[in-house]
Amino acid sequence: MQPHSLVGIVTLLSLLLYFALGLNVARARNKTGVHAPQMTGHPLVERAIRVQANTLEWLPIYLPSLWLFALYWNDLVAAAAGVVWMVGRVIYAVGYMQDPSKRELGFLIQALACAVLLFGALGRVIWMYATLGA
Repeated sequence: MQPHSLVGIVTLLSLLLYFALGLNVARARNKTGVHAPQMTGHPLVERAIRVQANTLEWLPIYLPSLWLFALYWNDLVAAAAGVVWMVGRVIYAVGYMQDPSKRELGFLIQALACAVLLFGALGRVIWMYATLGA
């Protein structure tokens, strides 16, 4: 049995990235004077909130896919795809904060990494069920 340490590390780093994006919202709020519970009022705050929210929207797809890929395929490959996902999220965040039209590359990178994990895990689970019956 694999210990899945690499995927554990990538999971925790992914959560730290999400935490950092939350801190980015707080920084944007302090810089602009747009305080909670306001969600609008300055483009910097709105972008920071959107980056954090979009990352949260992807986490329920990404994290189970990451772990199922590691369990059914390979820990190292899953961890590598997870690192690609995080790099994509960082590129997305930096681009979006500069100008929302600059978010596409990062979004595409993270979406492709997530697709590899999701469809790779799904395909392997289906194959195992079909061939092993369990």
